[in-house]
Amino acid sequence: MKTSLTVKKLYTDIQEELYYMIPEKWESIYLYASIFEGINNIESGEMFFYYFPKGILRKEPINVYEIPNKFNIDEKEYDKLTEELYRKIKKLKQEFLKVNNKKWTNITVSIKNYDFIVEYGYEDLKHCEYNSYERHIIWRYMYLNTTLNTYNKEERNIINSYLQKDKYKKQHKDKDVEAIYRNRVHNTINYNKEERQIESTQIIQDNQKQDTKEEPINKVINQILRY
Repeated sequence: MKTSLTVKKLYTDIQEELYYMIPEKWESIYLYASIFEGINNIESGEMFFYYFPKGILRKEPINVYEIPNKFNIDEKEYDKLTEELYRKIKKLKQEFLKVNNKKWTNITVSIKNYDFIVEYGYEDLKHCEYNSYERHIIWRYMYLNTTLNTYNKEERNIINSYLQKDKYKKQHKDKDVEAIYRNRVHNTINYNKEERQIESTQIIQDNQKQDTKEEPINKVINQILRY
């Protein structure tokens, strides 16, 4: 797999978008997005991501679509941020095709331990035996390290079926790992502002400081943003 300066720049852009969209300190971020030709060759896809809040105690992962309600943020303004993030991921797919001459259908981004990890998948999602909802459940189980007892009966059946067939694990994936700076961007800006004027002195905070005053976290809500 080859990369280019444009690909690396898009990695940075995606990082910054993700950092900006989380208005509290976090330990790790996990994002999934798909872009593929669906019925009648019409482009289809979805995107969702979760983060683990920073703290001493083990936290439940937060679904990005909980953020507006949790932090009293205007939902329409926040939707614009998710749309912009998805556009950048589309640009990444276009640039990846130019550099490597092949199309990925889905991407998983993991940000943890100061690494930016990108996994490119090539599954035929148009003819996949699992639908969008089922893929979401499987992805959550595989990447968020949640235990089976946190899922309902239907979800457990989906996961067990996947584990028995072990089909997706054998699919080829390309992987890229980039180191990130020690200081992470932390959002301190009001999302309702029409223009995002960010000064470096406002947004660079040391995310290594422990925050022990975080409020209890709600359970994960299963929501998927469709395009």
